Amino acid sequence: MTSSDPVDADPTGSVDLESLAANASAARAIEGMQEAAATQDRPQPPIDLTAAAFFDVDNTLVQGSSAIHFGRGLAARHYFTYRDVLGFVYAQAKFQVLGKENSDDVAAGRRKALAFIEGRSVDQLVDLGEQIYDEIIADKIWPGTRELTQMHLDAGQQVWLITATPYELAATIARRLGLTGALGTVAESVDGVFTGRLVGEILHGTGKAHAVRSLAIREGLNLKRCTAYSDSFNDVPMLSLVGTAVAINPDARLRTLARERGWEVRDFR
Repeated sequence: MTSSDPVDADPTGSVDLESLAANASAARAIEGMQEAAATQDRPQPPIDLTAAAFFDVDNTLVQGSSAIHFGRGLAARHYFTYRDVLGFVYAQAKFQVLGKENSDDVAAGRRKALAFIEGRSVDQLVDLGEQIYDEIIADKIWPGTRELTQMHLDAGQQVWLITATPYELAATIARRLGLTGALGTVAESVDGVFTGRLVGEILHGTGKAHAVRSLAIREGLNLKRCTAYSDSFNDVPMLSLVGTAVAINPDARLRTLARERGWEVRDFR
């Protein structure tokens, strides 16, 4: 089963699902980095051990939604219908606008996605992600953002993706780009098979900030020396956590806030 660290609880004794998701994401990211350590594709150990860069994925690194691109690939393989994919597109748009994951539309999309993976092996999902990355996602990488990831790697820093996208897909993107790893939404698995449940919640909004903080503690990072990149106002908690925040292809609210706070803005569209 996917493991997680102890999490916060409210006075009633209920589990803080956001903290659970953040800790699970950080733990899985570290596990993934350790698993990759023995492979030849493993990036060189970082020289600057206390600085790192954190990149949002959708519309920051990848044009559009990586999960939607994955859904298109699944539809082409008849796992989903294209009508289902359109439903996911609608739910994703509402998710981005509301900044919440508990709307009826998003909940329905989440149930359908979890129903799809339930009983499937983690290896199968990883293999599908590899195939769909080659077919669709590779051509959707923003060259400008890719150059920024390489700039941090060349400086000897860790480079992490942080996204609401499922961990397995996010880790594939990170691996293909030679990055350190990824923090993503963690689906529970037992003996390499998905149970159809999430560990906590979708990694979004303040959850990303919690995950970055958890990873920083584990890796000994100084957040004042770290940089974060995103296109979305929903990621302000993460952007505010680090010493340097950069808005890439920002939405209107983030663009306004970036100007107010003196954050750098980059447009690659």
